[in-house]
Amino acid sequence: MKFLDIAKVYARSGNGGNGCVAFRREKFIEYGGPWGGNGGKGGDVWVEAFENQNTLLSFRYQQHVEAKNGEPGMGKEMTGAHGADALMKVPVGTQIFEEDGETLIADLDRPGARFRLLRGGNGGFGNAHFKSATNQAPKHANPGQPGEEKTIILKLKLIADAGLIGKPNAGKSTFLSRVSAARPKIADYPFTTLEPQLGVVKIDETEFVLADLPGLIEGAHEGVGLGDKFLGHAERTNVILHLVDGTESEIAKTYKIIRHELEAYGHGLEDKPEIVGLNKADAIPKAALAKKKAALEKACGHRVFVLSGVSGEGIDTVLRALAKEIVKKRAPRAPKTAKPEKKAWAP
Repeated sequence: MKFLDIAKVYARSGNGGNGCVAFRREKFIEYGGPWGGNGGKGGDVWVEAFENQNTLLSFRYQQHVEAKNGEPGMGKEMTGAHGADALMKVPVGTQIFEEDGETLIADLDRPGARFRLLRGGNGGFGNAHFKSATNQAPKHANPGQPGEEKTIILKLKLIADAGLIGKPNAGKSTFLSRVSAARPKIADYPFTTLEPQLGVVKIDETEFVLADLPGLIEGAHEGVGLGDKFLGHAERTNVILHLVDGTESEIAKTYKIIRHELEAYGHGLEDKPEIVGLNKADAIPKAALAKKKAALEKACGHRVFVLSGVSGEGIDTVLRALAKEIVKKRAPRAPKTAKPEKKAWAP
């Protein structure tokens, strides 16, 4: 199944049904009076988040969503049927924007989150509604109110606890396949993943979701390569795992390039807790490995984990470090207890 994380959709709610003009004409009923019913309400357009979806691909083929119109009123004061609502099923983590793509309307960040995007038009009153002592035979009714219409932009930001970033061929897909049941494409030639991949990881008693994001290269914030369009999926993560290819010659430069792209992207991504891993340790001589680790620690300013996605060396240590940060973020903050007021002394 293809991955699609942005979609443009035209939505329209239903029109209200017209009111009816009718009069009661029956034998032995001398003064029948007005008998026209009200029109039915037009259907609303709802958006709901579902757990069993992880892409907006369905909106590539259904770009128009329209609710049903309300039925007109009828004689015998019968109200017209209400129009059926239209339901847009989206993945958890979908954001709804105005057509400009910048004005946020709603953020469906939890399963079952539901939002009424457009309200259907009200049905018009039939002439029976207008009868009174001074107007006993009204000959007019209200038309139904028109529905609303809007063009929206849907943007999906995957819900993951940890994000996996790095340059292409840093071993991110290999790492994900090693620690979870995910099976991203892995090959012995240079290439990069073209779409985000999710995997469920369990270490000790902690279980979390890890997202493998397509590789970044220098100039990604300016649209070079795949650009930074997939970094939005890392905005909701609690921690970032930054993998660096240990077989490269300039370790510190590689790290700083990716950090620069995160800072250029913004949205708070550069401030998230970061765990740095020096990958492919199985392919580096021990003497050179120590020097590269020291250079990378100097560049990032904190501890660097040495690991190998192929042999499994150091992976559990990295996962425990990720789990520690995730548990820290998940823990609810204790409410601040109010200090008891000091009572004034009294004899």
